[in-house]
Amino acid sequence: MKTVKDTILSMNEYGRDKVPFVFLIDFDMKKPEVFRIKELKKNNIWISIPEFSNRNINRKTIDFVFEKEPVEFVRYKKAFEIVKSAINRGDTFLLNLTFPTNLNTNLTLDKIFDHGKAKYKLKFKDQFVVFSPESFIKINGNIISSYPMKGTMDATIKNAEKRLMENIKEISEHNTIVDLIRNDLSMVSKKVKVEKFRYIEKIKTHEKELLQTSSEISGELPANWNESIGDIIYELLPAGSISGAPKKKTVEIIHEAEGYYRGYFTGIFGYFDGEKLDSAVMIRYIEKQKDNLIFKSGGGITYYSKCEEEYQEMIDKVYLPIG
Repeated sequence: MKTVKDTILSMNEYGRDKVPFVFLIDFDMKKPEVFRIKELKKNNIWISIPEFSNRNINRKTIDFVFEKEPVEFVRYKKAFEIVKSAINRGDTFLLNLTFPTNLNTNLTLDKIFDHGKAKYKLKFKDQFVVFSPESFIKINGNIISSYPMKGTMDATIKNAEKRLMENIKEISEHNTIVDLIRNDLSMVSKKVKVEKFRYIEKIKTHEKELLQTSSEISGELPANWNESIGDIIYELLPAGSISGAPKKKTVEIIHEAEGYYRGYFTGIFGYFDGEKLDSAVMIRYIEKQKDNLIFKSGGGITYYSKCEEEYQEMIDKVYLPIG
């Protein structure tokens, strides 16, 4: 297991020498991993992103069981109240509250990876699988871009798009995260600007369709950015969209409220091809614990949040992108 210092040095070295590599970093930044492409197969790591995949997939229609056993509402409410108290004190303005959901399914991690449709997918050994719709950062040329995803609504609700775009809580949540990401990118780049603000993306699940709002923020890196990839990545962690604002204090509150170990869930993974970098936030995450599969999910809490609605959003995000 690499230390943070070792990971940064490896990423900087590979970047300087333009050696393609894959990296993944957990939420608490305690278990970082870096692999050259030739090392993926022997470590049982599969990855699929828009410009790279090391897994040939022949999708067939499958029948499957997928039943959810979320945490009891009383447990969620207790954590929610801790968060709301912190918001009322001014300790945090936005906090991403998450919990694990037990699954009853006949699917394996392998089958979920092979049959799931998502922009970013990763299967790490026999430990977990991710099918994430959310980019973390992309670097192309010397332009760094981030795409925070904040705001979710069931697409089957009447006037869903209008209600999502006009919802005070969702607007507040999204504004806060865009401000945070602008500040984050300003630490590593210049001329930071919002390219696109609050656009809607549709995500299909095995149950229904969800609407999510995202924004695009960009900045300019120095020409030799590839020599400091590790430093750039770590300066931006943890990802703002799955922690909150302000980051340091919010992460402390997350640990107090959630009372469980996130692990690689809400960490990041990515791929450097020798010239460009693409990465994702590890949401839509299923982890193997002994003989059980656990789906970890959650959502952003603000002053305007209502406990019942946030609890339901957490459950709605427990899905498979199959079908």
